[in-house]
Amino acid sequence: MARAIPARPADTTADAERVQVALLRETSIAGRLGRAFGLTATVIGLARRSLARADPSASPRELTVRFVELHYGAELATGLRAHLEARDGDERREP
Repeated sequence: MARAIPARPADTTADAERVQVALLRETSIAGRLGRAFGLTATVIGLARRSLARADPSASPRELTVRFVELHYGAELATGLRAHLEARDGDERREP
């Protein structure tokens, strides 16, 4: 049986949670979206940096493909790799 998600993190007091919720409710939709997009960008950046640290000799392209594989699956990564290779082949043929 799955454990229930606690109403608030164990390290957050009830008063702090009330303040956080009040601030979130006062924030505009644009502000909430901006915060969500910013957090997403931070997490993606940290994940990519971790991959680069784990394999410092990997090219930026291979790190991108590896990121896609880990987060979106092998099938999508295979498609991305094929797309990038085809795109590079097209660029080399142009005058």
